[in-house]
Amino acid sequence: MADPWLTIIGIGEDGLAGLSEASRKALARAETVFGGGRHLALADVGSRGRPWPVPFDANIVLSCRGRPTAVLASGDPFWHGAGASLAEKLHGDEWIAHPAPSTFSLAAARLGWRLESVICLGLHAAPFERLVPHLAHGARIICLLRDAKAAGDLARWLSERGWGASAFWILAALGGPNESIREYRAESHTRASAGNLIAVALEAEGGHGLSRSSGLPDDFFAHDGQITKRPMRALALSALAPCPGRRLWDVGAGSGSISIEWALCGGTAIAVEARDDRAANIRSNAAEFGLEHRINVVAGKAPEALAALDPPDAVFIGGGLDGALFDAVWARLAPGTRVVAHAVTLETEALLGELHQRHGGELMRVEIAHAAPLGRYRSWKAARPVVQWSTNR
Repeated sequence: MADPWLTIIGIGEDGLAGLSEASRKALARAETVFGGGRHLALADVGSRGRPWPVPFDANIVLSCRGRPTAVLASGDPFWHGAGASLAEKLHGDEWIAHPAPSTFSLAAARLGWRLESVICLGLHAAPFERLVPHLAHGARIICLLRDAKAAGDLARWLSERGWGASAFWILAALGGPNESIREYRAESHTRASAGNLIAVALEAEGGHGLSRSSGLPDDFFAHDGQITKRPMRALALSALAPCPGRRLWDVGAGSGSISIEWALCGGTAIAVEARDDRAANIRSNAAEFGLEHRINVVAGKAPEALAALDPPDAVFIGGGLDGALFDAVWARLAPGTRVVAHAVTLETEALLGELHQRHGGELMRVEIAHAAPLGRYRSWKAARPVVQWSTNR
């Protein structure tokens, strides 16, 4: 690397003493040093220090472009830090980074945990519901929190959801002279404490985690009856083949159950729903599952609402399909895009038959019956048959 003008430095609670020689040299020659107030004090940079603006704005660093500049961040700047936000705005020869051990690394080292097996989350600016997809018996999770009060709030949140028996460690100021580690059970952590630089580690116990198979129970979702029922949802998701990083269009999303289960597999979803009350249910469901950052709810009627959307990797149409909607969707799709549609009416069933003849794929009719009381006995109660068509563009 030539002579980068920007050095991104990870600093720990041990301050200058814990920095590498390269980091100290970069600090010494920097005309301007950006960081949080705590970082600037730890590095003792004096009048050269400039605290980050609130809210954080990486563009302020670019105003120093071409002059020796340093940025201080906690631990590893590329793990829930400012590193990536800066690097994505710069050319590769403009910057160099000297990371320090992250809080996650220090916490795992103190507890003797294999870091590669630990779930690491930044909850200092995110809701606790982000934990929902990860909570399972025996799961080890390390969370960054904004302060000690948030640790108490998290303990209550876990207890209210049946995870109160979980082992619960509060780790403060790791790597510095004021380091402290205290162990509790989530349900017994009632002690109020002060301070920042808080991480919480927990070993989950007592609750019921989410199944990773397709088809979660219908009562997991807020809905008004407009929901792809569990057995058909499992078949739909199997046909859609969700993968991490892929984008779904869920057209006529209803409760958003398809979007939720797609996002649980690591993808993102755009849930398009014409009715405002159902769109509100989708947002509520996304928040309850900790997936509001992965699901974008578009309140509007298809196909008009699709015009400004980023192209998908897969499309699910659970109802309301007609020729005009299909043509509008099909025209927007790149080759290889997966399409799955369901029909319960004779008219839509006939359309899917035509589309299958024209575009190929797989067409199947599914009839499901459930045992139900019939007087003193039981009998089969049939649900409406569903026709599913699936194909690739």
